[in-house]
Amino acid sequence: MPAASPRRGGLRRSTVVALTAAATLLAGLLGPASAQTDPPPSDDVTSENVEHIANLPKPEAVSNTNSDMAFTGDYVIGGNYDGFVIYDVSEPADPEIVSEVLCPGGQGDLSVSGDLVYFAVDYPNASDECGAPAVPVTDPDGFEGVRVFDISDKANPEYVAAVRTDCGSHTLTLVPGDDEREYVYVSSYAPAEEFPNCQPPHDKISVIEVPLDDPASAALVSEPVLFPDGGNHDQDGLLRPTEGCHDITAFPEKDLAAGACMGDGVLMDISDPVEPVVTEVVQDENFAFWHSATFTNDAGTVIFTDELGGGGAATCTEEIGPERGANAIFTLDGEGTDATLDFESYYKLERHQGDEQVCVAHNGSLIPVPGQNYFVQAWYQGGVSVIDFNDPKNPREIGHWDPDDRIDPDIENGSSWSAYYYNGHVYSSDMRRGLDVLELTDPRLRPAERVTYDEFNPQTQPSYRPGR
Repeated sequence: MPAASPRRGGLRRSTVVALTAAATLLAGLLGPASAQTDPPPSDDVTSENVEHIANLPKPEAVSNTNSDMAFTGDYVIGGNYDGFVIYDVSEPADPEIVSEVLCPGGQGDLSVSGDLVYFAVDYPNASDECGAPAVPVTDPDGFEGVRVFDISDKANPEYVAAVRTDCGSHTLTLVPGDDEREYVYVSSYAPAEEFPNCQPPHDKISVIEVPLDDPASAALVSEPVLFPDGGNHDQDGLLRPTEGCHDITAFPEKDLAAGACMGDGVLMDISDPVEPVVTEVVQDENFAFWHSATFTNDAGTVIFTDELGGGGAATCTEEIGPERGANAIFTLDGEGTDATLDFESYYKLERHQGDEQVCVAHNGSLIPVPGQNYFVQAWYQGGVSVIDFNDPKNPREIGHWDPDDRIDPDIENGSSWSAYYYNGHVYSSDMRRGLDVLELTDPRLRPAERVTYDEFNPQTQPSYRPGR
């Protein structure tokens, strides 16, 4: 296996800009720095209805920052800035590492489809080969985009293709096609200044078509412009103006997608997956950076998250308040291209984390209780939160797990990037600790155990019913 490229500190070029802006914004919000004064009101690491059953530390070969996850059968595929790791979770309380793929490129967002893994590369390498050294962002020959791996042999994944995309791939979303092909939506955004392979305005996404009988011939097929008017550039308090999307969640059964696009939240009609069409755009003066989205099972509600601080600041504090750096819950009124987004409420951790804990609304998924709306979500050093939003005007936390050395000096302080429910358990991709496995014992959530998936990509939502 090729050697790793030198560590780059885990930050993409645009993230550095984002964190600088975040520091300026938060300085104005908080005033002079103060000592840590507000630990969580609970003196427990976990609520009574959430049980931590396993932790598997990061392996030595792929030991950079853990990022997103995807699921297939008895396996979790965990992204990392160095590549990805395949875990066997057939026994959730005793997960095991099956293989490690060392292939650095930054971010490491991924999706799985059958025997294929799509892996996001958003920092330029000298070539598209695994192990190629990182190059300056000003190098016009640097490779960024999507790598494709075959994992039919979980112990020995094979690298089969690479597709270059403008501005690389910060995140990606699998969109099913027909029996012959599928698509990958590539979300990326322009830097604060011009680079050779990322010229603003960058108001588009990239669409990759993958022939299922020949994935090695995967290729870029369209670059639909989502913001022909340039998107949101004028709102006060934006971390970054709209220059692309951060993340897209597709709901293929409904021909819908929701885009979290920096300064804008959007709905899209994806009935033609090669040419998605924006049908609704919303903005929010309290949102600094539209980060991700999740539909309810009936597609009647959408949760959008705000990554205030760019993932590098303490935003779960009394000073910041309950409306900034929060989730925003919208209901959908109407159907298809006539659907509109109507704001209902915010949800924010009430367990204030203090001004030394990097806490931000991050990736989560539905807990698939038929007919009900529950959500599990990562909050970096805020831990994992279980949320009841059956009443979209009054969401509330009903469970949590927050590994925190302030309340237990013997525990390693956690920082959860993603927390997803899959086939009876919650899996947390912790940037530091590795893979954590949680069991939910709340009777309200137990019906979710009857919903099972053969495959699950949180950014490609399936509809569910008991036994499926």
